[in-house]
Amino acid sequence: MKSAVEQLKTARIAVIGDLMLDRYWTGAATRISPEAPVPVLRVGAREERIGGAANVAANAVALGAQVALCGLVGDDADGRTLQQLCVAAGIRTLVQTTRAATTVKLRVLAQHQQLLRLDFEEPPAAQAALDLLALHGALFADAGAIVLSDYAKGVLSVPGAWIERAQRAGIPVVVDPKSRDFGRYAGATVLTPNLSEFQHVVGECRDDATLVERALALCLAHRLGALLITRGEHGMSLIAQGQPALHLPARARDVYDVTGAGDTVCALLACGLAAGLDLALATRLANIAAGVVVGKLGTAVVSNTELAAALAPEPVDRPAVLTHAALLAEIAQARRRNERIVMTNGCFDLLHAGHVRYLTAAAELGGRLLVAVNSDASVQRLKGPARPINPLSARLEVLAGLKAVDWVTSFEEDTPAQLIQLVAPDVLVKGGDYAIEDIVGGAEVLARGGQVLTLPYHPGHSSTSLIAARAQPADTTR
Repeated sequence: MKSAVEQLKTARIAVIGDLMLDRYWTGAATRISPEAPVPVLRVGAREERIGGAANVAANAVALGAQVALCGLVGDDADGRTLQQLCVAAGIRTLVQTTRAATTVKLRVLAQHQQLLRLDFEEPPAAQAALDLLALHGALFADAGAIVLSDYAKGVLSVPGAWIERAQRAGIPVVVDPKSRDFGRYAGATVLTPNLSEFQHVVGECRDDATLVERALALCLAHRLGALLITRGEHGMSLIAQGQPALHLPARARDVYDVTGAGDTVCALLACGLAAGLDLALATRLANIAAGVVVGKLGTAVVSNTELAAALAPEPVDRPAVLTHAALLAEIAQARRRNERIVMTNGCFDLLHAGHVRYLTAAAELGGRLLVAVNSDASVQRLKGPARPINPLSARLEVLAGLKAVDWVTSFEEDTPAQLIQLVAPDVLVKGGDYAIEDIVGGAEVLARGGQVLTLPYHPGHSSTSLIAARAQPADTTR
């Protein structure tokens, strides 16, 4: 499939649909408002991204394709910002302005968790949407595939006119539908509903056989070439007339945010068809790309390079025990994937059930778990010359073998303060026997908008108590 990924770079597509500006306000929420039982967010960062149909175009550009984008924005600052972002992304824009305001989605996040979404939208006049086809009919002479990205905001109020024009030009049409009336998209090459949208039309499908049967019936009823049904953690299913159903398992290692995953799938399908790939192969690539994009935060894209890397087999015996330099390189890659970095530290001299429960709970906070371990000299300074019982190499090896742990590293100092500064974790975790204000590095993490947490302490489990119990003389009176 690697050659197919390279072939995507030859694609030329057009994307028509509802354009929107995605806005993110991010900060720390460390207290509850005295006015109402809601968190108070101290906004530290503001970001604007391409959204809606424009995100389909951005995904296609990231794959190396040439893309023309057609849609409507308001004659306002948000509309101008969106157009500037599209140009900066390498998208050729054929965007018309309307009297209606630009659609904006504002997401408010604390520590990468979405607290609230606010939608600002105003449907354009029906005539403005109809005029787009007349103004930009030349799209059909230049594109190898067309995407209709319908977010039900008004631009695709009459999708059949676009599909009919594409059919006359012999161009495949990929549709991301929002209407429950799939008849509006009659004649499309492939529709990409998610499972919920599909079942709203055909009713609940209790098994794959029922899903396939009802999908084929829809294809026949509405002259659809195929349905690609995205099914979340169950992957996706391609049902095409005259072909056996293709059920693909989900490829995501971690699902961080499903925002925009459907846009990625549409972009892959269109680029694949425009580049001459068959629909089944384009679907396999789309499934892999979806697995990459759901590991990112917010509206995001999958690049050609990322897609090629995702096709590579997982490295064998990749070391989890890392030097500081190698660790920082791994963290930089993880941040590019918008993964959350969780960090904890300790001596971990005699690993016991309490440690395992604690590290498992830390890993469940999301993202990647880093465990920083005191060196032998550091342990001796903290706990006396008889410690550690196990040398550093053994402690690192045992921790690296735990399923919950992604990375392990060591530090020579008495505290991990310097390492915490280098790593800048999103979440710093210690056991419940610590007070938040006493956790080394906690103030710095909070100042950057991160979280400092304590996890439950498990009584009866500690290295010190195990050593003390072992040191007690045996009772010979019995």
